[in-house]
Amino acid sequence: MTNFFIKAIATVFGIGYLPMAPGTWATIAGVVITYYLGSQLFIFTLLLLGLLVLGIVSTGLMEKLLNKKDPSIACIDEVVGVMIGLWGLPLSWPVMICGFFLFRAFDMFKIYPINKLENQPGGWGIMLDDCMAGVYTNVILRIALYGSQVFFK
Repeated sequence: MTNFFIKAIATVFGIGYLPMAPGTWATIAGVVITYYLGSQLFIFTLLLLGLLVLGIVSTGLMEKLLNKKDPSIACIDEVVGVMIGLWGLPLSWPVMICGFFLFRAFDMFKIYPINKLENQPGGWGIMLDDCMAGVYTNVILRIALYGSQVFFK
């Protein structure tokens, strides 16, 4: 991979270079991708897996290029994480907005085992902590949606 391609993928085509809150903007990009492709679950899942693999490779190489652990400009992890957080859920704006905020909270506060996963080497550590934040988000949203169906019938 060329340096340009590595940086383009890892920074989500430059979002990582934004001066304020690039992780938040990358999360918004992931929500938008989910909104438009999430109803086609097979295609969405293939895209998600492809982005995960590209993310692991590109962020690992980005660490080596910059000689810095988990560089803040690498934000493909947020895109993948929030896509996991919203995977298979209703594509309504209340769900999407709740998913956005839940994912950002789990990503920032890094409760166990998220905090352990980020210690993995290279791109694995960069990507896996956000994947787990996405899993937490998805589980919480599913519980909330189930509860709303049971209690508000």
